[in-house]
Amino acid sequence: MFIIVGERINTSRKNVREAVSNRDKTYIQQDVEKQQDSGANYIDVNAGARIGHEAEDMQWLIKVIREVVKIPLCFDSPDPNILKMAYDLVDEPPMINSISLEKERLNRMLPFLKGKNCKIVALCMDDAGLPTSAQDVIDRAEKLVCSLEDIGMQRDAIFIDPLIQPVSTNTSNALTVLDAVQGIMRKFPGVHTICGLSNISYGLPQRKIINRSFLSLLMASGLDAAILDPLDLNLMAVLRTTEMLLGKDDFCARYLKGVRAGKIQA
Repeated sequence: MFIIVGERINTSRKNVREAVSNRDKTYIQQDVEKQQDSGANYIDVNAGARIGHEAEDMQWLIKVIREVVKIPLCFDSPDPNILKMAYDLVDEPPMINSISLEKERLNRMLPFLKGKNCKIVALCMDDAGLPTSAQDVIDRAEKLVCSLEDIGMQRDAIFIDPLIQPVSTNTSNALTVLDAVQGIMRKFPGVHTICGLSNISYGLPQRKIINRSFLSLLMASGLDAAILDPLDLNLMAVLRTTEMLLGKDDFCARYLKGVRAGKIQA
């Protein structure tokens, strides 16, 4: 089954930032319930936009979300201290977003992750910057997988992010990611691939149709998780339809459920 990480609880979004600042519990809880009801498997929680308030905001968000949510959380922060605090506040194994090959970040994150019961998003970024080719992504993915396996993480807990770059800056960027996802899924059986989908359309008009089309291509290439907005009905309709066409929806059950609920329409 395709894994959906609901992206909406992020203080970089104006409405969320205001709700967190005002401690508007109702707004946050209603949003996460909608994401859960729309098919999210994890709720991403990013409290980094209010500089100087990340720890207290993350703590408050976790508390109010856990009152209503029945699915695990994904903690999104570059700070291991924030992640440790968040990890200690939940019982359900979370997803941790993220680790990379950047030396300082890798050296800080590996000791934190050792022995933890969690999933981990691993970014194909190193000190040289963004990857420049599909093989570069695959080579970085190999280093990430080896580093995480060395501290005892199982492959099913590893989610490799190939780092989607906008097609507006280079028309081959989409093909690079598709080739990289195929290569990662072939070379490292059991490992997952994940992405922040909307990066592909940055700088172009009508971004949503680009995102939907690219999601279908990514899924056909083997991508099995994404950080996205589950309240985007058209995007979710593409996801469920593609999942069915790839033979990953037994008896077309999720597709038919979506049709009956009015969430998949022609």
